Amino acid sequence: MSSLAPYSGGPLRLMTVHAHPDDESSKGAATSARYVSEGHEVMVVTCTGGEAGSILNPAMDRPGVLDDLPAVRRAEMARAAEILGVQHRWLGFVDSGLPEGDPMPPLPEGCFALQDLDVATKPLVALIREFRPHVVVTYDETGGYPHPDHIRCHEISVAAFDAAGDPDRFPGTGAPWQPLKLYYSHGFSRTRLAALHEALTSRGLESPYAEMLTKWPDGRRDPGERVTTRVECADWFDVRDKALLAHATQISPTDRWFIIPLDIQREVWPFEEYELARSFVDTPEPEDDLFAGIEAGVAVRPAV
Repeated sequence: MSSLAPYSGGPLRLMTVHAHPDDESSKGAATSARYVSEGHEVMVVTCTGGEAGSILNPAMDRPGVLDDLPAVRRAEMARAAEILGVQHRWLGFVDSGLPEGDPMPPLPEGCFALQDLDVATKPLVALIREFRPHVVVTYDETGGYPHPDHIRCHEISVAAFDAAGDPDRFPGTGAPWQPLKLYYSHGFSRTRLAALHEALTSRGLESPYAEMLTKWPDGRRDPGERVTTRVECADWFDVRDKALLAHATQISPTDRWFIIPLDIQREVWPFEEYELARSFVDTPEPEDDLFAGIEAGVAVRPAV
């Protein structure tokens, strides 16, 4: 492998890797919108087309939508990307669905979660070498929740982060490029839920989190304890919500996502949170910027 080189200036590049269309808008969307507004480049990668999804918004449960759901979800994703201002690419794998039942039914043949790890990693390595991100964001090892596509998304993101800078890995997919930082996003933080719950109830408002907090399993670790980085992005919460609403088959304007007034969110929890999992640059924790440490010194392994 070649050595790391000094950062040469110019816009920084962020790549976020997600399992399905709409994940990019419910996880880290305000961060993406903030960095785009600041002149950086952001690429969203979606591993599957969301073909196994259902119509979760009753207003969209009408003739023709379910029959053509893959095309509808592609159009929704294009609109969300436009709202966020991000570049977008599909990896092209087939949604695995979320199996339910006892016994659990097998996953469908050929789906994303059953792909060989190298087969599923290769197109992401190619995208990393093409886009040359300084930072990659994906899910943690739990996937945020135990959907097989979310877990596979984590696995290929970590594998691609490690392989993209190695000229001996995945030949024919472009010149080597080593991203400098890898971050995980997590599922629901109990600390965040509790803070928003308290803010709502103290104002005499109904909280959508009461049941979740009551049923939080004893002994379950709060993912928020793993957070190393809080990116302030409250000014872009409205952009996040517009992007989420673009996924109209999946999200209704009456969903709990939109119950909490934006002014309360901005006051109580004005950031999105991440865990720094790998880094080739020195940066003190806690951080307030996914690009922290990059502008100051070390940067990319040259693409040669």
